[in-house]
Amino acid sequence: MVHRHDEKVNEGLFSQLNSVAEANPNKACLLLDRGEVLTYAELFNLANRVATVLTSFDIANGDRVTAQCEKTPLTVALYLACLQVGAIYVPLNTAYTANELAYFLDDAEPKLYVGAKSSKEAAERGIEQLLITADGTGTLWDRARQVDSSKVAANCKADDVAAILYTSGTTGRSKGAMLTHRNLLSNALTLNEIWGFDQSDVLVHALPIYHVHGLFVAIHCVLLSGSAMIFQQRFNVDDVHAALMRATVLMGVPTFYTRLLATADFGKASV
Repeated sequence: MVHRHDEKVNEGLFSQLNSVAEANPNKACLLLDRGEVLTYAELFNLANRVATVLTSFDIANGDRVTAQCEKTPLTVALYLACLQVGAIYVPLNTAYTANELAYFLDDAEPKLYVGAKSSKEAAERGIEQLLITADGTGTLWDRARQVDSSKVAANCKADDVAAILYTSGTTGRSKGAMLTHRNLLSNALTLNEIWGFDQSDVLVHALPIYHVHGLFVAIHCVLLSGSAMIFQQRFNVDDVHAALMRATVLMGVPTFYTRLLATADFGKASV
């Protein structure tokens, strides 16, 4: 496709993800507990609503949003909404202590903190707060339900920072690694090509979504290929084992595999 020199091309990751969603509105995206299904249209409509909420807090290009909340569909929508408005998404481990959180807030200087509960550390720094509770509701959900799902899209450049992920801190204080829209998109497209992801795939997603593997590798591979994921809040041997019968892909870490292999009936054909 040839673009005129005066035509603005959105190079942001959200633009690529949204184009896949628009081409597959009724396809299952998140397969949840109790048989509940969230389609691509439903997930991205939720992201649109969250994006509207973010703009009501004057969140725009380059502003940082820190997320320390449980793994829920609303948390995924928050990530997509940050990409949508050009904000920088900063996920944090839910197990961080108050002192650790204080360090990350001071270092990242977010405009908004989204957590599972109110944070004294964020309040002391004058940072606006919203909540995503473990059941996927909270004040962010309350606000998102009250706005429409009209699209609020920033025109991002490929080299704009999309996310900051903190290192583990094994050799000193954790450092924020800045990842651009180009970084994330090229990584996901390369993995999809190498692994052969297509719309027929179903991923068992039991990883946390505050680090690269669960948030970027797993979710991006699914959303850019138009496939689906069995979205489990955390790793549970029995739940993952049962889900494998409906899946084509499992992403995990070594402890996942050792615990699965230690299960007495793992690998046996179901009757």
